[in-house]
Amino acid sequence: MQLPRRILAAAAAVLATVCLAAASPAVSYVNPLIPQRADPHISKQSDGYYYFTATVPEYDRIILRRAQTIQALASAPETTIWRRKASGVGSGQVWAPELHAIDGKWYIYVALGVSGQWKIRASVLEGTGTNPLTASWTEKGVIKTNWDTFSLDATTFVANGTRYLVWAQQEPSRSDENSSLLIAALQNPWTLRLPAVAISRPTLAWERVGYKVNEGPAVLQRNGALFLTYSASATDANYCMGLLTASLNSDLLNPASWTKSPTPILTSNAATSQFGPGHNSFVVAEDGQTDLLVYHDRGYRDIKGDPLNDPNRRTRVQKLYWGADGKPEFGVPVADGETPVRLRAAAGGFVRYDNGTGASGWLPETLFRVVKPGLAGGTTVSLEPGSNPGVFLSRGQGRAVQFVRNGTGGSAAAASFERRAGLGDAGGVSFEAVDVKGEYLRLEVGGKVAVAGVGKGEEGLATFFLE
Repeated sequence: MQLPRRILAAAAAVLATVCLAAASPAVSYVNPLIPQRADPHISKQSDGYYYFTATVPEYDRIILRRAQTIQALASAPETTIWRRKASGVGSGQVWAPELHAIDGKWYIYVALGVSGQWKIRASVLEGTGTNPLTASWTEKGVIKTNWDTFSLDATTFVANGTRYLVWAQQEPSRSDENSSLLIAALQNPWTLRLPAVAISRPTLAWERVGYKVNEGPAVLQRNGALFLTYSASATDANYCMGLLTASLNSDLLNPASWTKSPTPILTSNAATSQFGPGHNSFVVAEDGQTDLLVYHDRGYRDIKGDPLNDPNRRTRVQKLYWGADGKPEFGVPVADGETPVRLRAAAGGFVRYDNGTGASGWLPETLFRVVKPGLAGGTTVSLEPGSNPGVFLSRGQGRAVQFVRNGTGGSAAAASFERRAGLGDAGGVSFEAVDVKGEYLRLEVGGKVAVAGVGKGEEGLATFFLE
């Protein structure tokens, strides 16, 4: 396998950038996790299992899977716990189920429609039994809200001892918009303490492409704050994610407590071939500390006909990073295949891909896929920027490194390394050059990265921790 001699851009370089973000272990999953499953919800319950539910393309049933690891959900048997009814509520669309354990019982929040009508309402099912896949399920009915209008995508969380429900609904006074986000405290898992209040409406341009939508809320509590993600616009390549933030100690029923980010936090990305990311959930990885982002998207941009009739939204998972300011960093929807990692140097800073065009924002520039086998084959690995698949870190002129695209000409060995135990810390890793034994990927004075020898006392400059 060969590589071209040219650098992708004259300004291309590898840099180490200092970052004070909290460290957390790397994760390894293969995307897409589950094909043809939209609006994915993964949760870890007290029995130690991960549970998965999602919208199926037929919109006719509620399914559950469970496994002891997230990756194992991909091949776990699927159980149908509820099917579309012959008439009434539940005889039409079945959308976006979520599984929650509340006070010793199971609850599924789901949007149910009526056959032949565009009449979709957020509804609740209650399950009794230790295992939700075999539990006895009963319908608790439609959730009564301020109005009897289009409603969907209910999710629940507890903050400061109070359980809340957040959902999407059309407000009668804003009939030109499809849905806003509303919140209310819960009296019990299927009854709200009304009135509910709207905390977000599709007022920004990127929330109004195709349809004027705020939907699919998900809540994560960290660092004294509530981070509420949601999805916006039509369910095609324009679908994207937004973010609301509130202090954990604020009045969550006061719309003024919530601040909306002015730009979307996750959008389609042509470089990684991911389109229409959204309707996410959050879950903690098997290590018990790493936050994960679960969402759906498609692997292509163009859709024929109504996007809701396209069956190929698929479930994906990637690591959620945290900035030095305590806020989540979403980056880009990563390419299909194994999830990328960051390379944090023992001496401080991260290896960074920066050519001024191939990455947007700080996080995407520091994500790399450790490709196995590497371009030289065998036991080697190659380092591929997460924001620009098909490009690889390679030895350049002298000690310098460059990024080159997989192709013809040049040397595959120059873009391949042997992964070793960390020279400065066996808990880390070092990357020894294939073309020149004894030389390693390492930091230089001033923060640049090189491929060169490592002198005594410099071992920490060539040792990296995967995050």
